[in-house]
Amino acid sequence: MNQPISIECKNISLAWVHAMQQVNNSHDGEVQPLVISVSGFDDGNPEEAEPIRNLLDTALRKQKLYSCETVANTIFPKSMWNPELNRQALFERYMRTLPQIKKSDPSNRYGIYFGRLIAYGERERNQLEYIIRTFQGGNHRRSALQATIFDPYKDQTNQPVRGFPCLQQISFAPNVKRGELAITGFYATQYIFDRAYGNYLGLCRLGRFVAKELGLQLTRMTCIASVAQRGKISKLAANNLLDQMAEFIPL
Repeated sequence: MNQPISIECKNISLAWVHAMQQVNNSHDGEVQPLVISVSGFDDGNPEEAEPIRNLLDTALRKQKLYSCETVANTIFPKSMWNPELNRQALFERYMRTLPQIKKSDPSNRYGIYFGRLIAYGERERNQLEYIIRTFQGGNHRRSALQATIFDPYKDQTNQPVRGFPCLQQISFAPNVKRGELAITGFYATQYIFDRAYGNYLGLCRLGRFVAKELGLQLTRMTCIASVAQRGKISKLAANNLLDQMAEFIPL
């Protein structure tokens, strides 16, 4: 059995590189579990090494996979958020476009992460609104500040491959005395090449949004993958990609 791996970095790009190295060097191309923690932020924005992300996006494009930005937008639609406006403007805008987003890509037919966060289940419960209002109302109980993606009524199927949702749950952990917020996302299965960088980026952006609404600063993003797999790239190709990125990794 693979040994659990825990990686802590300030830079989201370097965290992804270390994650890929660990998974690619494993004997069967997976790690169980893999914990990634990122702590480098500038006003809520994660530190990145742009050349590393660009190289990854180029490799993803060659495999006809989604870019890091596209994956991140499934967790938090950055382009729709204006921090100067009330958060309801974001929620309403997203819900107006959600039917179109679902129709635009067959892979969205089961749902989209942000959609389930703000319209979960048949009653379309806005979990983010509940979390924010609960905290603003003075209830800082951390177990109340969590949101679920997985819906057993919809997602417990006998399909051998479903594809959604890999992200199961998100929790927010405020430290009121320090004015800080940490976000943690839990994945049942995560594909490091295909999706992980975008997953990390999306969780950071979601954390920044919630932190802003709570009057806090995002200081940590943690991503837990019960099973982390290499994804749609061979071991040799992954090694070649990592070699290209090596010059952008500080000693």
